[in-house]
Amino acid sequence: MRDTAKNLWTDHRWATLGTVALVGAIVAAGVGYLILKRPSDKSCPDPCTIETTTDKGPVTKTVDWPLYGFDKERTRYLDAPKAKPPFTTKWRFKGRRLLEYSPIAVGGALYGINNNGLAFAIKKKTGKARWTREVASRNASAPAYGNKALFISNLEPGQVISINTKNGHTLWRRSLPGRTESSPVVVGNTVIAGCECGTLYAFDAATGKTLWQTSLGGELKAAPAIGNGVAYIGDYSGTMSAVRVSDGSIKWQSDSSGTGYAAGAFYGTAAVAFGRVYAGAKDGRVYSFNKDTGSVVWSHTIGGQVYAGGAAADTPGSPPTVYFGTYGGSRFYALDARDGDERWSADVGGSVIGAASVVGEIVYVANLDTTVTDGFNVANGNKVWTFKDGAYNPVISDGSNLYLTGYKTIYRLKPRTAADVKRKASKSAAAAKQKAKGKKKKG
Repeated sequence: MRDTAKNLWTDHRWATLGTVALVGAIVAAGVGYLILKRPSDKSCPDPCTIETTTDKGPVTKTVDWPLYGFDKERTRYLDAPKAKPPFTTKWRFKGRRLLEYSPIAVGGALYGINNNGLAFAIKKKTGKARWTREVASRNASAPAYGNKALFISNLEPGQVISINTKNGHTLWRRSLPGRTESSPVVVGNTVIAGCECGTLYAFDAATGKTLWQTSLGGELKAAPAIGNGVAYIGDYSGTMSAVRVSDGSIKWQSDSSGTGYAAGAFYGTAAVAFGRVYAGAKDGRVYSFNKDTGSVVWSHTIGGQVYAGGAAADTPGSPPTVYFGTYGGSRFYALDARDGDERWSADVGGSVIGAASVVGEIVYVANLDTTVTDGFNVANGNKVWTFKDGAYNPVISDGSNLYLTGYKTIYRLKPRTAADVKRKASKSAAAAKQKAKGKKKKG
């Protein structure tokens, strides 16, 4: 079934990866061109400074994870020091088909959708379904929550829909002139999502009325990230765009510096942090843009094409850092957010397709080849935890638990307490004692 899931991913992104034969032929024909013409990485000019984040303190209670990437900036970082391993699996929810995107967490429920377009709501306490409903035939995005409703972008049919959180009933539906795997974002009463037709759309959250639409040139597969009233999104022409949320006007557009068949097309969602916009591209680079001007502050080549979105975190135990994995490689990278220098990298055993998440002092990442999720200490890259499921976007948290998305299963992982450890030790001791008694009687 895992091979089927991988084929599904390749199928709905045939234009993303192409066929192996085509890529091989182009590589053979153009390797000399790439070597001679590929621009070198750009270094951060002196003085190289970034904005520091305001320390809000750690999460001490249950919170929502209402959007793909946690917040509108898509940083994928939650300062929740209590939600850490070791974990106990409290329940499993079967998503029936491939679960490429993690759900969101709002109140007492998780909301998600599988790749075959089956949307669902799960009770966080028990893992039981509140409701399930087929809303599309093909999907590759995560829901967004806002204004007491859910918003979902679909590949087939190409549309953005709003559904009721209580029962999954449709509130409104807007057809698009192309497919979309751009996870929506909710800003006030505005819902924003991109389309493979190359247009960024804004809809009224209550009615679905189109507020504005802006053509950006290339196919939009990424989700828009928001910072200070501006939507940032990369496209397949290799352009990063900054679009004003208020009216859809373009603030700036900036090109990547990739060349050849793997030019700097942006598939993954950008993260807005530290006064910058961070995004990985198909040319194997991670880019840092000035969020106000669009100028490339630095670029850093890592070990393969970058399809996954990034995570950006400034934790108590590590400096401002951005985290990216690669497709076609097996390493995961922690780069200094200021200048792009490698802080550490780790072997994860295969290609990284989904975005990592930072919860507390641990960054969680899954790989497509071995379908394993690993947790690394953000300070030094040491592996501190492994879970034998996961391949795409693996982890979200509500501050108290981790919710891990595997191939077809969602798990609630609760941190073990001292009482849990003592209880398990007591049970093990009792079982050993009982076993010893049984052997004594037989003797």
